[in-house]
Amino acid sequence: MQVPRPAAGYAGDVSPLLAWQWVQAGEAVLVDVRTDAEREWVGYVPDAVPLAWKQWPGMAMNPGFDAGVQAAAGGRKLVLLCRSGVRSIAAAKRATELGLEAYNILEGFEGDPDGQAHRGQRGGWRFHGLPWRQN
Repeated sequence: MQVPRPAAGYAGDVSPLLAWQWVQAGEAVLVDVRTDAEREWVGYVPDAVPLAWKQWPGMAMNPGFDAGVQAAAGGRKLVLLCRSGVRSIAAAKRATELGLEAYNILEGFEGDPDGQAHRGQRGGWRFHGLPWRQN
């Protein structure tokens, strides 16, 4: 049985598979904190809440993040997804500060880069065969 890994400043880290189990069971809401451009060009998870942590170009903080993440939660825990699991940690910490139960999804959408600096071959949401689409 998979369990969250403890983390400082937020509820914990979860594998993509555990996050998906929670979402399917209605226990959690998946929030994709990548930019609109990333979701458009790289792919997205159907039915995830698209809520950028930072906005492209320039990667400025999204001023609507706090209100958006509070509205998304609806009393459920949050599982936060970014490209590689870094921005989602910052977003999970902020959601926790707002009083929400927030988890970071390990490996992110694309996983870590391989020896040729390509993503998608070493972990990540897509690597594990979880639902996603590309425009």
